[in-house]
Amino acid sequence: MNKPTDIIKIAIADDYAIFRDGLKVGLKPDKNLHVVLEANDGLELMDGLEKQDIDVILMDLKMPKMDGMEATMEIRKKYSNIKVLVVTMYDDAKFIIHLMECGANGYLLKNADPDEIRNAIHTVHNNEYYFNDIVNKALLKRLIINGKIKPSFNDEINLTERELEVLKLICQEKTTTEIGNEIYLSPRSVEGIRQRLIEKIGVRNTAGLVMFAVKKGII
Repeated sequence: MNKPTDIIKIAIADDYAIFRDGLKVGLKPDKNLHVVLEANDGLELMDGLEKQDIDVILMDLKMPKMDGMEATMEIRKKYSNIKVLVVTMYDDAKFIIHLMECGANGYLLKNADPDEIRNAIHTVHNNEYYFNDIVNKALLKRLIINGKIKPSFNDEINLTERELEVLKLICQEKTTTEIGNEIYLSPRSVEGIRQRLIEKIGVRNTAGLVMFAVKKGII
């Protein structure tokens, strides 16, 4: 039986009530996902966040008064612990990259299967980021095809076999616990390796590790 601490409190920000209702129906099979806040726009969302503790936000991009991009940036300034999953119909790489740079933890299309949405919520809650095909393709396009950004990775990085193993599993969206179970390490040891990778490579977070792995052809 799941403990109360497993409950993930969710906010939905979308100006279409019918879509919010559809999301709630899609989340209902998972008893650990509780929608506790709904908002028509970014301003209403920000007001609600002052009164209600939230773990994960399902955020539309196009909303009146304050859109999802502005709201994501405001949330990242004020609530570093809240995860933001963008759920939109826009699949343009520039939107995806910009939102990830602004602090989004994942990016889903509105036609995503309910199973994927539920999985994405659990993944960002437990492991900070959710990387699916559209995000990975956008990163690849930005890093390799367009070449518009050049991450300042440390020049000479020698990763141990264990570090490389952990990096590959991180890129597969495995949680710290899942990685530990797979390679027979404690979650604390895995987290230590992840932090060491961040310091060695010279990035700030898990997204930077994935960008490095893509750039270096590790995945």
